[in-house]
Amino acid sequence: MRVTLLLTACAALLRHTHAQSTESDESTLDTASRSNTRSGTATDDDQDGPTAPIASFSATSKLDFYTGTKTQRVDDATAIPTGPYQTYSGRITLGNPETDTPISGSYTVSYTPTVTITNNVTATTTVQPTNTQPCNNYVELCTRKYSNITNVGCHNSPFVRPGNSGSNQELPVKQQLDDGVRFIQAQIQFPEGSNIPHFCHSTCDLLDAGPITEWLGEVTDWVEAHPYDVVTILLGNGNYSAPSLYAPYIQKTGILKYTYEAPYLPMRLDDWPTLENLILRGKRVVMFMDYNANQQEYPWLLDEFAQMWETPFDPQDRDFPCTVQRPPNLSEEDAKDKLYLVNHNLNVEFNVFGASLLVPAVSLLNETNNATGYGSLGVTANQCREDWGRAPNILNVDYYNYGDPPGSVFEVAAEMNNVTYDRPCCGVEQGAASSLLVIGLSGWLALTALHSVLLF
Repeated sequence: MRVTLLLTACAALLRHTHAQSTESDESTLDTASRSNTRSGTATDDDQDGPTAPIASFSATSKLDFYTGTKTQRVDDATAIPTGPYQTYSGRITLGNPETDTPISGSYTVSYTPTVTITNNVTATTTVQPTNTQPCNNYVELCTRKYSNITNVGCHNSPFVRPGNSGSNQELPVKQQLDDGVRFIQAQIQFPEGSNIPHFCHSTCDLLDAGPITEWLGEVTDWVEAHPYDVVTILLGNGNYSAPSLYAPYIQKTGILKYTYEAPYLPMRLDDWPTLENLILRGKRVVMFMDYNANQQEYPWLLDEFAQMWETPFDPQDRDFPCTVQRPPNLSEEDAKDKLYLVNHNLNVEFNVFGASLLVPAVSLLNETNNATGYGSLGVTANQCREDWGRAPNILNVDYYNYGDPPGSVFEVAAEMNNVTYDRPCCGVEQGAASSLLVIGLSGWLALTALHSVLLF
């Protein structure tokens, strides 16, 4: 029975993949060659999506299946994560607090002379320096604390696989950052037979985006080339493993040169430095881990839930309630003194062969990522600001490049920051509009059937 089911599933997938490949001229990237460039990497519904005028990029168009350790069964993938939450009886001082007093560094400035007149007598002329170098694309953000800024985030940033149900983004991480995303998140797993951590979506059988060194290496390259930008990374500890298993691979990417080390655990809102302070100190990467972060041993790996809370995980409710879900039992008083992340990535649930999968609601992307209207990011962000008295820090979305128009997610963030968004979005257009590659019903059935076989 299993063999018949597997052959049926494979045949359906081959037909579906062949049909898609005849409609696309996308070439397959040779990711293996890139893997060897950094030490520590491994060598080893039939409904169309929105058709916004966005970029198309070369990427593998095949469905990728890997034999991996089933650390989380697919039928558990819709559940709220129940990892260990760490509590602290008081604040721990980890290092010398960094103040926002002037420090040495270089900025591009303009000087506006002013003349002071007293009793009709002209006094000495003074000059007032004005910064003209944007921080995270806006001059106005330079003097603001990290905790007083709203960033657009890419939910599951590395999961870019056209035709794969586990995908959450369409454009690769460097393009995400080029377009203005400043928060990127992904989940770590260990594939079976490998001691090298990979970025995988719930299970490496569903989607394996490769060794963490590859994606983090690309982020490091981008950070090196953009000295006036602060990037936040959230690593999901999918195995609830000790951070010591990840640390050597993170270190090999060179990113620790830029990671910020918080002076306190936990950090309060007023404890965070300004963007210009982070930039001039060269500490332009703020890295969190959701579970089992040992911040005292690895001060560059911040305990997410000690200093940040999240709204409901994998939401299916278009009302997107702005309530605290993780960490549990957080008091309102404590919540108001922490960063907070809004999960605004709408999901739909599929139940086939006893397996339950949550996947992006792609048919509603233009509405979900819009600045106005029911279920939109704009409505959610404004409601959160009203509920909590301040804007969200992170707007975590799927397929950020969709919206009506594309770039709406950045328009919402700009409104929260009281600045004006006037940049193009997204990517580099390559002729005609591209449409989001979505598996049809036959593909879903085949995928789920194959996955059910892999599980048992």
